[in-house]
Amino acid sequence: MRVSHETIYRTLFVQARNVLKADLVRHLRRGNFMRRPKAAAKAMSPSIVDGVSIHERPPEIEDRAVPGHWEGDLLMGGNSSQIVTLVERRSRYVMLLKVESKDTLTVTRALAKHIRRLPQELRRSITWDRGSEMAAHKDFTVATDVQVYFCDPRSPWQRGSNENTNGLLRQYFPKGKDLSNITQAELNTVARELNERPRETLNWRTPLGVLKSTVASTG
Repeated sequence: MRVSHETIYRTLFVQARNVLKADLVRHLRRGNFMRRPKAAAKAMSPSIVDGVSIHERPPEIEDRAVPGHWEGDLLMGGNSSQIVTLVERRSRYVMLLKVESKDTLTVTRALAKHIRRLPQELRRSITWDRGSEMAAHKDFTVATDVQVYFCDPRSPWQRGSNENTNGLLRQYFPKGKDLSNITQAELNTVARELNERPRETLNWRTPLGVLKSTVASTG
């Protein structure tokens, strides 16, 4: 017998208020006690011109069969600070980038610079939400040959690996914390800790170990 995730949600969440009971919240690694229902997809954000929908991604991305497909986002902090978070879909390998602002030129140029350092087999695609920080996605693709796919509006579960990682990152960077003083070296240390942590979804292998073995097998 199989139980769907929706049945589990209905069991755990208090339906009248769509929240978890207090005695369950304290067991969560992440602090999310509210559940937001999936919203219907709407038109592309006006800030994203000629964006390619996530629904046009090829099967190799959906089933995580091929490495080099990433999910990305901005993790926001206090005082209008932010960092870029990237997660490789197959291995859950994490990369964190320091950016001085969230304007699209700053973000896409930092992304392009970092992505171009990766081996060719790890440079295939990025899935992002509809934030204006990726308005210059076409320039990014020209610079990197990496296709950008955009999620439906208010649909963070469509890049679930990244959302889960952002939740883990809140252990290091709580909401409201000013991220502007965090150095790239500190971000690298946090990323290394996550990449060397065994993950149940990887059969208790580490993201770093999976990434290395995957690259070796495809090289």
